[in-house]
Amino acid sequence: MSKLGNLGARLYRGEVGYDFIGKRKIWYGISILITVVAIVGLAVRGLNMGIEFSGGAVLTTPKTSVSSSEAQHLAESASGGHQAVVQKLGGGALRIQISGLDTKQAVPVQDKLAEDLKVPVKEINTQLVGPSWGEEIANKAWLGLGIFMVLVVIYLAIAFEWRMALAALIALIHDLTITVGVYALIGFEVTPGTVIGLLTILGYSLYDTVVVFDSLKEASQGITKQTRFTYSEVANRSINGTLVRSINTTVVALLPVAGLLFVGGGVLGAGMLNDISLALFVGLAAGAYSSIFIATPLVADLKNTEPQMKALAKRVQAKRASAAKEAERPQQDGDPGQDDEDPAAAGLVGPRSQPAARNRGRGRTSGKRR
Repeated sequence: MSKLGNLGARLYRGEVGYDFIGKRKIWYGISILITVVAIVGLAVRGLNMGIEFSGGAVLTTPKTSVSSSEAQHLAESASGGHQAVVQKLGGGALRIQISGLDTKQAVPVQDKLAEDLKVPVKEINTQLVGPSWGEEIANKAWLGLGIFMVLVVIYLAIAFEWRMALAALIALIHDLTITVGVYALIGFEVTPGTVIGLLTILGYSLYDTVVVFDSLKEASQGITKQTRFTYSEVANRSINGTLVRSINTTVVALLPVAGLLFVGGGVLGAGMLNDISLALFVGLAAGAYSSIFIATPLVADLKNTEPQMKALAKRVQAKRASAAKEAERPQQDGDPGQDDEDPAAAGLVGPRSQPAARNRGRGRTSGKRR
């Protein structure tokens, strides 16, 4: 078994672990800081909306020796100061997007660009996108996102409970805010491809969160009938048990997306790939982070407000305090040894199947005596 696989098995059995729940205030602080930066970037710089949402013209030119930066300057000059985005296509062609142009303005701009770029006017393909159509697309995108959120909350409330549904919703909003903030800070254009990427990452983030929630739901069944672990400790064990799986899934998902973003978009200059791959890359990373560091700690905080969970925590602490006092008291000759299932020693780390481990140990000892 590989080292990572061995670590995953030990995490699952509870032999080792990291206290994610106990350090939750650190994760909350990091998320709040990143979210504030994203909101400030969104408020100051705003989103660079594509013409699909703002309306405008898309002009595709034949092969030309004019650079992208020079073509952008010529397009903005020909359109009277309208913002232009230029992309280099295969074979030396250019794709020029000019926001805010209507039908009357597009014809003279096309003529002026043909003259400046020294290409025939008839070979420039011009497509117009009306602002009303772009507004309709934007409204449908927001409507689809809202329906998605409502369905997610309903499903999680039925499959698990309302606290998990609320925590998952907060995690999804967290991922959305960070991704949109990165778009604002970097200045990438928001297109329908961006919306597709956002919906994709929300589905992935939800999947990763449900995996942890399912493990937590199974581990916390009948939790109030025992006095070894609090709810926070069970939640922490659930995160550790699925940690390696979450890391593997995230890395495998990020590698091809990184290829799309850095190779396809950066090296090859495929503009549409940038729109989708940036949303996927940032969203997948944020989704994995929120599933581990935000969603489950939030569930633990919400559950710990319940009276039965407060009572359970008091019983666990009382039993551990009693066991600690018993361990400190000197044993008299003939006194039985301390119970193996010492709650104070169990803590967050320790085998999940401790009785079986003890039985195996006794079997080996008896074998040596024979």
